[in-house]
Amino acid sequence: MSPRRACSRALLPALFYDGDCAFCSRVISGLVRAPRRQVNVYAWQGVDLGKFDIGEQRAAREMLWVHGDGRVTGGSMAFADLFDRLGGPWRVPALLLRIPPTSWLAAGVYRVIARNRHRMPGGTAACALPRR
Repeated sequence: MSPRRACSRALLPALFYDGDCAFCSRVISGLVRAPRRQVNVYAWQGVDLGKFDIGEQRAAREMLWVHGDGRVTGGSMAFADLFDRLGGPWRVPALLLRIPPTSWLAAGVYRVIARNRHRMPGGTAACALPRR
């Protein structure tokens, strides 16, 4: 699926990621390659974020999972929702990401990686988050 394709509520649930970040693109494409798994994935830059009540700053800061009912989760919880959607053995990490203390650790690790994604393998200067 093209990362620039527009997204409507009919295509939910969906994962929104930073399509300008090579590191993010690699991670997501590696995860959703699983056979027989239907996951709607979109680069947030190609989505009308206003339809989902999501600000650009949030979308630039973290990966987002938009549920069928419009709820939005981000960061490590978005990974948990993605893993639930992938099903099968992915449900184990989904569960672990939701329960303390694993959830606390996952949230911290996610924040560190997100802030440093331009330094990760495949990352580029375009991956860097804007300074606050």
